[in-house]
Amino acid sequence: MPTFRYNRTIHFSDTDAAGVVFFARYLSIAHEAYEEALGANGILLAEFFSDNGVVIPITRSEASYLRPLHAGEKICVDVTPVQSGPHSYTLDTTIWKIGPPEKKAAVIQTEHVCITSTDRKKIDLPSELTGWIDAD
Repeated sequence: MPTFRYNRTIHFSDTDAAGVVFFARYLSIAHEAYEEALGANGILLAEFFSDNGVVIPITRSEASYLRPLHAGEKICVDVTPVQSGPHSYTLDTTIWKIGPPEKKAAVIQTEHVCITSTDRKKIDLPSELTGWIDAD
């Protein structure tokens, strides 16, 4: 299971009226890093997110917010996929505030399940995903 690192700057649009990152934006940033990880591993996003008979929705999410982030701060996001069954995988995501020292800002976990788009029955993960998850 490879860990993918994505770097980004916190934008003003990520923040709320108090000037800190709005809690839901942490999930958006985690998903942004997930998309970057897929693309970096040769998975074509236009195909992956289109309805080609197979969809992979998020079935569960959990987040722990450990420190506030503000506009202009630099962060990095580590994304690690872990296969949790023939039909599903989990993404373990950590958002780091770049230092020095580097400080953990949030820990997010999302669970994804592979289903058919027509009858919503579970099916095995496509080989392109298992190849990404199992890569060293």
